[in-house]
Amino acid sequence: MNCMKKIDHLALDGHALELFLAVLEEGSVTAAATRLGLTQSAVSHALNKLRRIAGDPLFAKSGRGIVATAHAQALAAKARALIDEMRGFAGGVSFAPAQAQLSLTIAANDFQRDLLLPRFFSHVAGQVESLNLRVIPSQSPSPAMLRENRCDLLITPLPPSGVDIVQKRLLSDHYVCYYDPKTRTAPASRGAYLAARHVTVVYTDNERLDFDRRLAAKGFHRDIAISVPSFSGVPSFLRGSQMLASMPSLLASGVMDGFAHVQIPLAARTRTLAELPMFMVWHQRYQKDPAHRWIRNQLEVVAATAAGG
Repeated sequence: MNCMKKIDHLALDGHALELFLAVLEEGSVTAAATRLGLTQSAVSHALNKLRRIAGDPLFAKSGRGIVATAHAQALAAKARALIDEMRGFAGGVSFAPAQAQLSLTIAANDFQRDLLLPRFFSHVAGQVESLNLRVIPSQSPSPAMLRENRCDLLITPLPPSGVDIVQKRLLSDHYVCYYDPKTRTAPASRGAYLAARHVTVVYTDNERLDFDRRLAAKGFHRDIAISVPSFSGVPSFLRGSQMLASMPSLLASGVMDGFAHVQIPLAARTRTLAELPMFMVWHQRYQKDPAHRWIRNQLEVVAATAAGG
């Protein structure tokens, strides 16, 4: 008779899988516990249970953090697929907002975050039983963010492509030229605009603004004096200077409040370079999910208000 203790694979549960993925993505038990609103001991207990089921340590110490074992990396895709199956099994065919307890992760840069997500949270929180919203930086959006369930929705002007990736336009904005009216006047011509020193945004993954890339592709050279990793970093450098900053017009009532702005002086044939569409993007797995569809509708409502206001 085989006296080895039998591993009960049916003891596996969705919460443990969610926890496993959180630790994998955060590279830290502490960060995963904070993200999920759990204690470190609860996370450790669940991990030990998963280790017994998987027959693998799953994570190993690396410096001050931890890294996933090769087996854990291989299990990640299966874990995400299982969670999707559980979500579909429990989703039913309808969605009642008043009884819903929602936990969402949305990827956005600081412009999209500040423009849409505070309004979105207030709008949705007033209609559901509870709402927990986690915002992560979008950086250079990739299909993997959605395929690997790192976020439920992605907001971006540059939707990643893929047969399993779905997108819808939320609003349209355009870049304008901001300056400090206390220290200079608006650039009167394209030559004056290009000759000035500029402040711009370059994200931490070294990704430039689409507007900057378009100008460069058309052969327009600007003197970039300062690059910051977010739109919110621009005002402190622009204030009191002779420099210019090309930023979305909808920032005028936000972080760029107090600065003057004018249309970027480009010829009519190149004015489309300043256009800035905004899309919400999601994975095909959520296309017909009632809760996800309701959430997308709420974001559309908020975006229409933000664009008009």
